[in-house]
Amino acid sequence: MLDAVIDVSHHNQVASFEALRGAGVLGVIHKATQGAGYVDPTFAANRRRAQEAGLLFGAYHFGTGGRIAAQIEHFLTVAAEVPLLVLDLEENPQGEDMNLHEAEQFVHEVHAHTGRYPGLYSGHTIKEMIAAAGIRDPAETELSRCWLWIAQYGPEAKIPSIWPAWTLWQYTDGEINSDGEPLPGIGRCDRERYNGTTEELLAFWRVTGLVRKDASAGA
Repeated sequence: MLDAVIDVSHHNQVASFEALRGAGVLGVIHKATQGAGYVDPTFAANRRRAQEAGLLFGAYHFGTGGRIAAQIEHFLTVAAEVPLLVLDLEENPQGEDMNLHEAEQFVHEVHAHTGRYPGLYSGHTIKEMIAAAGIRDPAETELSRCWLWIAQYGPEAKIPSIWPAWTLWQYTDGEINSDGEPLPGIGRCDRERYNGTTEELLAFWRVTGLVRKDASAGA
């Protein structure tokens, strides 16, 4: 496993992307949008800064309930030409949650527009959705076509069995399950492990669809 990816939003103050790279970070996934109208105010500037520092850059959309077509258009406009795209599927503390059908519609349309499925970021939310829907086979949901970015703070990542493996594992928020050391250039933040080597991560970021087959599902 490779501990070389972080995710950030306007909640994080990034003093130096160069320092992050010097500390071994290879990729940054940044919040781009939420719902049908919100844009993270730090996205554009941090995109430029991260790329100037030589870091891989990705973008995620925080999904909300309703107006799915508008959310897709909004995300793809703001995150235009970003090679790695992600749907963040979790509880919405500010309003209606995105449901399973809406998430499936979102990833389907992103694929239709871009030719690739986005990553799916989730934790207990996707596990509960799949269980509630009685889904046991990958063919029963188009979400299984997405590469999985699992959020689980603990000694190992347990994932729904419809995925053969996790691709990214958010193993800490900088506090829980952390080694206690802040990252140079940012301090404490969400951190991810990639299920592969440096060379595989670089290739994955280019094609945004590579999922390793040799890691076992756990839940």
